[in-house]
Amino acid sequence: MNKKEKSLQADLPKGFQNQWGNPLLLKKELLKIIEKNFIKFGYSPLESSLMQLSSIIGNSLSEDEENPMSDIYTYSDDGVDVSLRYDLSQPLINFYKQNYKNLPNPYKRYEMGNVFRREKPGSSRYRSFGQCDVDIIGNFDVKQANADLCSIIGSILTEIINKSEFVINVSNRKIVLGLMDQLKIIDQKQKQKVLRAIDKLDKPGFGIKGVADLLGKERVDQSGAVTKGANLNEDQSSKIIEFLNISDIKELKQKINNPLTNEGIKELEDLFEVLKYGKYAEQVKFTSSTIRGMDIYQGTIIETNLKFDVKNSKGKVIDPGAIISGGEYFITKFKGDPFRGTGISIGIDRLVFCLSQKDRIKIEEKKPVLVCVMVGQKLSKYYEILKILRDNNINSEIYLESEKKLSKQLDYASKRGLSLAIICGEDEFKENTITIKNLKGVKGENQIQIPRENLINEVKKYI
Repeated sequence: MNKKEKSLQADLPKGFQNQWGNPLLLKKELLKIIEKNFIKFGYSPLESSLMQLSSIIGNSLSEDEENPMSDIYTYSDDGVDVSLRYDLSQPLINFYKQNYKNLPNPYKRYEMGNVFRREKPGSSRYRSFGQCDVDIIGNFDVKQANADLCSIIGSILTEIINKSEFVINVSNRKIVLGLMDQLKIIDQKQKQKVLRAIDKLDKPGFGIKGVADLLGKERVDQSGAVTKGANLNEDQSSKIIEFLNISDIKELKQKINNPLTNEGIKELEDLFEVLKYGKYAEQVKFTSSTIRGMDIYQGTIIETNLKFDVKNSKGKVIDPGAIISGGEYFITKFKGDPFRGTGISIGIDRLVFCLSQKDRIKIEEKKPVLVCVMVGQKLSKYYEILKILRDNNINSEIYLESEKKLSKQLDYASKRGLSLAIICGEDEFKENTITIKNLKGVKGENQIQIPRENLINEVKKYI
């Protein structure tokens, strides 16, 4: 190699991560709990393509008006623009448009998989991350459907944490859309900026002042970056801020009165009435700032937040944001009237990041028993032992070099964190016995020799 040539560095693109060890084990355990609940509530699986036509994906994600596809990974494939999916909703909508005549009405599906976004990475924020979605599409009663989604959230989280450690916040887009109509905010781009400003209320570094700046001319963050605001006048801005301070539906009805807002309030009241029939009504709260920034949403909005401290890698308490979010949207078919849709999305990697900080959640890998190879010429005999273990559903592996000293094999087992080693030398083969070594036991007391026929019963005492 040319001395001037730089050696390759083992690294990843910015905003991406490898997953392994206990966090990955926790993620796999959570995925089992989530999928079990999706199925329990009557949803069917769907696996959509990672690649989608860019024209179908649309541009509802980015806040960059000059480049609305800036947050989406897009490529040219023989002159056709294709994109990595940025969520699981748009692929679902595309699938439904293709197949709605052959699907039940309503169609209830769940999907679990990775999505990709070219947004700025940060603490617990990545450019590729897992989502677990459930959606209902077609004709249905919205209050029942949204109550079902809230119940799914409650069912999943109460298997993992206490009820006191999470809250399901709900609101309705029609409430704030009606308020904007009342305030003569009619330009669609201006309305979208207002919605995205409200959505940032709980984001780090924002708060009421940050939202007020975005409702006005512009916001300048700590780095000096400028974000153009909605350019509302002072009266309009103050009325929006006043709305964000309302935390009770009764107060909301007294302070805002227009047909669209009243419709949204009625839908929330209906939702709370149906929630009383289930187990998780007390977990669901009205929050005026629950809006969701993306413009596909129309009615009830759902955001689930944790109520315990979450820290970053430096030990600083941070707000990780919502862990389960969603709401209602409309789907326009290629012909005919629009169908209704509603759903939620679980940010599984964010949930893992938060839950990994709770000491009581213990996930242990079911590590294998190691069959050590002492006599290379009898390799087939060791594979006989391995077969007996696996036939009895005992996780097991054989050491993959027959010329290594036993000490090296036990070093390997120690580095793997294995608890049990099966040892057979010439003496054991002659006597038809097996030595079991408890690698986590007290030295001098951690090894027993047993008749071969007792192998399974003895091993099960340790695992």
